[in-house]
Amino acid sequence: MRQYLYALGLVAIIIALGACRNDFEFSPSTGDLGFSKDTIYLDTVFTNIGSSTYNLRVYNNSDNDISIPSVRLERGDDSRYRLNVDGQAGKAFTNVEILAKDSIFVFVETTVDITEFAATATEFLYTDKILFDEGADQQDVDLVTLIKDAVFLFPERTVVNGETITETLILGSGEDAVEIEGFFLDNTQLNFTNEKPYVIYGYAAVPGGETLTIDAGARVHFHAGSGLIVANNGTLQVNGALSTDLDLLENEVIFEGDRLEPGFANVPGQWGAIWLTDGSTANIISHATIRNATVGLLMDNNDGTTNPTLTLNGVQIYNSSVSGLLARTGHIVAENSVFGSSGQPSVQLTIGGNYDFKHCTIANYWNNSFRNTPALLINNYLELEDGSNFTQDLVQANFANTIVFGSNSTEFFLDPVPEAAFNYQFSNCLLRFGLSNPANPDLFDFSNEALYSGEIINMDPDFRNTQEEDFIIGDNSAANGQGDTTTASQVPTDILGVDRTASPDLGAYQHITFDSTRGNN
Repeated sequence: MRQYLYALGLVAIIIALGACRNDFEFSPSTGDLGFSKDTIYLDTVFTNIGSSTYNLRVYNNSDNDISIPSVRLERGDDSRYRLNVDGQAGKAFTNVEILAKDSIFVFVETTVDITEFAATATEFLYTDKILFDEGADQQDVDLVTLIKDAVFLFPERTVVNGETITETLILGSGEDAVEIEGFFLDNTQLNFTNEKPYVIYGYAAVPGGETLTIDAGARVHFHAGSGLIVANNGTLQVNGALSTDLDLLENEVIFEGDRLEPGFANVPGQWGAIWLTDGSTANIISHATIRNATVGLLMDNNDGTTNPTLTLNGVQIYNSSVSGLLARTGHIVAENSVFGSSGQPSVQLTIGGNYDFKHCTIANYWNNSFRNTPALLINNYLELEDGSNFTQDLVQANFANTIVFGSNSTEFFLDPVPEAAFNYQFSNCLLRFGLSNPANPDLFDFSNEALYSGEIINMDPDFRNTQEEDFIIGDNSAANGQGDTTTASQVPTDILGVDRTASPDLGAYQHITFDSTRGNN
């Protein structure tokens, strides 16, 4: 007991001595702070849309505990930047302490209304500084943000009895009806130009009997959970054109999310889909890039005419969380188009339909999660909840001078049921197929020239950089010079405008010689 009391008394003395000490004596900083960066680029944001949060680390490299007398924004309370310094939010701070050989974090955000600073500009560079200390010891870090003006399209919101009600669209009828947040475009909104980007909240719908025309060089951005719908008897006309600058893509029409920061450049599923609903008609998309959607193009049924309901020319769809192209009983003609990586098939042609693909590249190298589906899937049915099948004829699914490849051992799969027709043909295609014992081997009988002619199986397409979704082929591609010349004469130039008639390669691109900086496949 005496030993226990002695130990308890010793602990009490130690605690008492500690309470009497001043462990940390802070001296004023002397202009010797270190910073993780001297300029914070908050990248590009749209007017009145908040940026991502960026961070700055502030280092005390000295052997002394220091206190920074002031940390503040140069523009003061008028600044459109917001700070959080070591856990405290505000625009000005005093006596910010940093222990010896330690650091603190400063977090920065911004929201700017471009009209407050440049009433007629479509872009404006907004800047400020974070000032550390004052006088001779003052140090600073620059803040830079490019603000873009845009045309904002969104559902109407009304307040009824204190409750905000958002405009909605009703899709389908009866028990199958679905209500989503959205609105119909009016007559003044049916031409998207290239003067300003468009930012869409909710689903913007093209009314029946109307056409949405999108000019070359237009940029269309979708907020999370948003998209574009083309209603029964409505039409989408995307008039992109070849670009001379492959970095700027000045004539390409681009559909993507509304987060412009580099950290969002390759995040799939940022927005919903371009949805061509049952009965939409004569849709044409030329020289357009669709990226980071849930489903790039979703097509329900067709318009019942002999002409294609959807024509694709020079279209590129990348990084869709579900599929790049999902058609259900569609009628599609696709030429010189690229369908890149998706979480499920890059191209799903389901519940029958009528399809004609020439000089296309279907390539799935998805690496965001496990994928157990092929790049190309074709069937003629839909399995219902009661276990029965709803079937429709596959009138045709023709693929000519096309590449179907990816990171899985089998990248195309045919899945018919006998209750409906299932007509398909591959001619002069490079295919990846590794099933050694398929359930229905007749479907994959590459010696059957009625179904397969001039096929190349499991040979290297020599894509330039699959990690960056760059599916241009190189000098060593098995696709080089293997195209059918009759098919090539119908699509005489590749997706970049290069003549292919003399010696057509398979896929959307004629091959090129890679330089020494080529990435890894």
